[in-house]
Amino acid sequence: MLRSMTAFARQDQPSVWGTIIWELRSVNHRYLEMTLRLPEALRGLEAPVRERVAAALGRGKVECTLKLQTAGAPLTAITLNQPLVERLLEIAGEVEHMIGPGTGLRLGDVLRWPGVVNEAEPDLDDMQLAILGCLDAALRELIATREREGQRTAEQLQQRCEAIRAQVQRVRVRRPEVQARWRDKLLTRLADISADADPGRLEQELVLIAQRLDVEEELDRLDAHLDEIQAVFVRPDPVGRRLDFLMQELNREANTLSSKSADTETTRAAVELKVLIEQMREQIQNIE
Repeated sequence: MLRSMTAFARQDQPSVWGTIIWELRSVNHRYLEMTLRLPEALRGLEAPVRERVAAALGRGKVECTLKLQTAGAPLTAITLNQPLVERLLEIAGEVEHMIGPGTGLRLGDVLRWPGVVNEAEPDLDDMQLAILGCLDAALRELIATREREGQRTAEQLQQRCEAIRAQVQRVRVRRPEVQARWRDKLLTRLADISADADPGRLEQELVLIAQRLDVEEELDRLDAHLDEIQAVFVRPDPVGRRLDFLMQELNREANTLSSKSADTETTRAAVELKVLIEQMREQIQNIE
């Protein structure tokens, strides 16, 4: 199945730590290239995130953004260090006694003192499982989008394959007529040559000219490449590079057909082949 490399996916998942949001964007690229944007406190997730993305996707430039919206969520349990507060108040009283009244600690000063308010660390293992589970859902959505886009591209490529086959068949049907016309033309020219010319040499030259003008091999190879493309369409693995190689092979045969062309209609067919192949090549650049 063909997959496009251009897609977007977003997954939101509520949790006890807040709302987990994954946004995935991908565009075409020769290899798999990942850009991760994670909150600073969750940088430790980079390795498992990369592993999951690499296991799910074959090619493409992928941007993965994780957001954790914590507004209103009970992220941590807050506790008060009561012995420290009592000791701070004792010290404040002693200082006030030494330098005079009116200099005591305010409530905000106490609460900002290091160690007075303690926040319990969240269970990072459970948080990691939830975040990676949300990532898996986002990757499934991204792959589904890629497959839908790939299916549309496959239909367009199929149409162009059929158009190429039609041009190949057009040239093949005209081939006997073209051969007969060129044979008559060569025989007419040979008749104008002096009678003392070596008949064996003339026959040899006639055979060489006929071989140079024969395009049957190119037509057969074009059909074979089209058959291979049809087989590639149903492969489960990434096929973008294989299709790109087949486009090169199709273009090579179209160029040879054009150089061997012995009549106007064949030349026109060769030009049409090149146009169709180039259109396919552009579409295939976005196939995984």
